[in-house]
Amino acid sequence: MEALSAADIGLILDTADSLKSISARDIKKAPTLRGKSVVNFFYEPSTRTKSSFEIAAKRLSADTFSLSASSSSMVKGETLLDTARNLQAMSPDVIVLRHSSSGAPYVFAKEVKAAVINAGDGINEHPTQALLDLYTIREKKGSIEGLKVVIMGDIAHSRVARSDIIGLLKMGAHVTVAGPPTLIPKGIEAMGVSVAKDPALAVKDCDVVMLLRVQFERQSKLLFPSIREYGTYFGLNENMLKGAKQDVIVMHPGPLNRGVEISNGVADGPYSVILDQVANGVAVRMAVLYLLIGGAKSDNVD
Repeated sequence: MEALSAADIGLILDTADSLKSISARDIKKAPTLRGKSVVNFFYEPSTRTKSSFEIAAKRLSADTFSLSASSSSMVKGETLLDTARNLQAMSPDVIVLRHSSSGAPYVFAKEVKAAVINAGDGINEHPTQALLDLYTIREKKGSIEGLKVVIMGDIAHSRVARSDIIGLLKMGAHVTVAGPPTLIPKGIEAMGVSVAKDPALAVKDCDVVMLLRVQFERQSKLLFPSIREYGTYFGLNENMLKGAKQDVIVMHPGPLNRGVEISNGVADGPYSVILDQVANGVAVRMAVLYLLIGGAKSDNVD
């Protein structure tokens, strides 16, 4: 997200708008990327991102191939560089990479001729998640500029938080982060965000609330007294949400930990756009693929 300008982001979101209708057709297919090949290489578990990239590619008629860590030769000791070189030898057009190490997609990008899409690298970034979040906010609110957005939860270990913050600020939103002090990175204010110690005050009069799960897998020890206490003080429930604007939207990149960062009533309530995010993820990833390897050189989108 750091490499994208506001104009770049706008182009991606506008392109997603034009492609979203494909998913509403009886025959959900366009010939746009016919003859192109997309490799999905996920070294970490994924449901939404992996599935939506595969669906996005297939709806644009690209050929898709999926690899996981357990089915790759990396479990036999093959290095990341050798894996990249071997994949390039098969001449794919795009490699979608999720990896536990921050910077892994950049290593791939230097070694292969294929376009490389970062599907999440360590605790660094998750750019297509940020793009679909921005798309959903713009779709529901009409514009992003001037909105008050609260990102609440495990900020320290979240690549989604980092990418969302960068994208939201570039598009003119005001961003506040909230969560236990142990889960807020020191010096995060330098990114241009405000830090709220009290989540209820953070949510007051806000336009958008983005919840993040606690990433226990990235912590060597629990950084707060108990999960029950976290849910009591930092979980978004119906009572806390009353302080937000009447047309507030509630977002979550998934997976949800119900009863921890979000209550059932909020997750399934009228302000939730969580499933809209999932649907929009397909359109946004279609747009990214189209802009990388389609564009003017491919057939008409229709």
